[in-house]
Amino acid sequence: MDLFSSINLEPERQHMEQLANELERLNHEYYMNDRSLVSDEEFDRMMRELQDLEQRYPELASPLSPTKRVGGEVNKTFRQVVHRFPMLSLGNTYSIEEIEEFESRTRKALDGISFTYTCELKYDGVAIGLTYKHGRLVQAVTRGNGTVGDDITTNAKTIPTIPLHLTGNYPDDFEARGEVVYPFEAFEAMNTQRETEGEEPFANPRNAASGSLKLQDSAECAKRKLLFCMYFMMGPDETVLPDTHFERLEWARQMGFKVQPYIQECKDITEIKSFIDHWDHARWDLPFGIDGIVIKVNQTPLWDRLGLTAKSPRWAIAYKFRAERVSTLLESISYQVGRTGVITPVANLQPVHLGGTTVRRATLVNADFIQKMGICKGDHLLIEKGGEIIPKVVGVDMEQRQAGAMPIQYITHCPECGSPLVRADGEAGHYCPNSDGCHPQIIGRLEHFVSRRAMNIDTLGPERLELLYSAGLVHNIADLYDLKKSQLVGLGTDATIQDKGADNLMAALEESKNVPFERVLFALGIRYVGEVGAKKLARYFTNIEAIMQASEEELSQVEDVGEVTAHAIHEWFTHPEHILIVERLRKAGLQMTLQQSDGDHKLDGLTIVVSGVFVHFSRDEIKADIEHHGGKVSGSISGKTSFLLAGDKMGPEKRKKAEKLDVKIISEQEYLEMIGD
Repeated sequence: MDLFSSINLEPERQHMEQLANELERLNHEYYMNDRSLVSDEEFDRMMRELQDLEQRYPELASPLSPTKRVGGEVNKTFRQVVHRFPMLSLGNTYSIEEIEEFESRTRKALDGISFTYTCELKYDGVAIGLTYKHGRLVQAVTRGNGTVGDDITTNAKTIPTIPLHLTGNYPDDFEARGEVVYPFEAFEAMNTQRETEGEEPFANPRNAASGSLKLQDSAECAKRKLLFCMYFMMGPDETVLPDTHFERLEWARQMGFKVQPYIQECKDITEIKSFIDHWDHARWDLPFGIDGIVIKVNQTPLWDRLGLTAKSPRWAIAYKFRAERVSTLLESISYQVGRTGVITPVANLQPVHLGGTTVRRATLVNADFIQKMGICKGDHLLIEKGGEIIPKVVGVDMEQRQAGAMPIQYITHCPECGSPLVRADGEAGHYCPNSDGCHPQIIGRLEHFVSRRAMNIDTLGPERLELLYSAGLVHNIADLYDLKKSQLVGLGTDATIQDKGADNLMAALEESKNVPFERVLFALGIRYVGEVGAKKLARYFTNIEAIMQASEEELSQVEDVGEVTAHAIHEWFTHPEHILIVERLRKAGLQMTLQQSDGDHKLDGLTIVVSGVFVHFSRDEIKADIEHHGGKVSGSISGKTSFLLAGDKMGPEKRKKAEKLDVKIISEQEYLEMIGD
């Protein structure tokens, strides 16, 4: 008999169910009704308790548990799925006249039948379909080509406005369709973080939403704070659904969907045009992007009568807003120098109102962009701001070009230090090679070094760093650790730093010496080495000496470190001044070795293979934890494997091989007990 078969787990099951229901209620109030009923700390405590219980009693865990909202599952391949109902695209137009023709054609086809229209927003995002059976989400699929899409169920579960199970009255089997959008505020925050980490910012919210849904790690998707906006409901048995589109959306709202309130029933073309006119201006006040208005016949039984074309329904049409475009004078071009030396040309514009904001500047990307656009001195540039946050230059207003206008000549020397600019083969941008003598590069590196995700020295903001640099106290990151309190007190024209401030600054510098090696490596500011790359390099090589001595070929063996990054790392360590900085940081007490076991050596001599998804760790974190306790992580099972650490959704082939070789298989809970956590 199974050891646990006689144990009554009903109290645990009930407690887990109560926790899950309460978390779902709190989630619903927060995301659907904008009401926060408990503190973040209390919510996180309840979530951790449920996660711990699910880890302890996996047989009681629900596949639709609120814990799925935080992600953690890894999906390396997105299975293709044939849509039960084809996801047709709508016919669209930029012309009000064609909307009038659609309305006239529809009224003629229905020949005296009384009907109305619904007008709603056309979300600028990624279309998906959600299948619900018996009130539970069973599958989420992208539109794809309309016939076949990708199964993104794991990532969809992390989106708070997608109900995992429905409330109240609902059909047994139906599909909810809608758009996944990236709210502007979350999009800006993500781009700010990416730039801080040395990564390229996303181009626009729509592309970012699409990429987020295809992330392999659902925990990363959860961090994106995406929003699902429902706009359609259909099922195999249409008789169970209301007879108007408007009523269907209202019913969906009662089931627990976040149905946006921006929908209106219209009786004729006059009301349709009024709705379009309103949102053509009011769209800039929305927290997410839209690119038009969708007009549908409201009475669903009439849809079959109106029929379909080969690609789209005859009972609906989309009016698309033209991207707002203005022409304004190019007053001058500024050339900005980033911390890695890359030059970014910026157009200084005659201020112009666009999309709810006043635009004064816009990036010109690089020399190739300026040449391709054919920009001349004194030109008027065409600026657009469609569904994107950042205005962009889309062309030259040739009607206002002056006779004899001269093309822009891209600068050849750094605007800050005068060094000749360099353009490497295969790269679009120019950069200043004088990394140790160019003011904005020096300040940029200092700001990067002290940033929260690097050394986290929060007492050193941009103004103080500039003050220290101007006073001749700090020229590079190693100089920070040579500072003395006596040098700081009274510093600045108005004695900016006082006694207490100096104490706080010195304490923060001392505290930063405990920052782990992977963040120190990231803080060095090596070109192309972001936060994730630094972690992988640190775990692969374990110390700074190994990285310094590694060849480009050896560096490129690290996961996600390609040839370009490997070359940049190797080249960085060929500079004697960089070697000296590293040595000074080491002498100051910074961590230059990956922290291993704290002395318990609990996993010494053990070789462990990791497979599956874990509750308390990401895959990288659990591997690092094994190494921290003295164990060795292997990627394949052999006779030398001590045990297989199995998480959820472990690969079946690994299990087979472990059983064949008689390798012990342990759970995450057993692992935690083994290390005494």
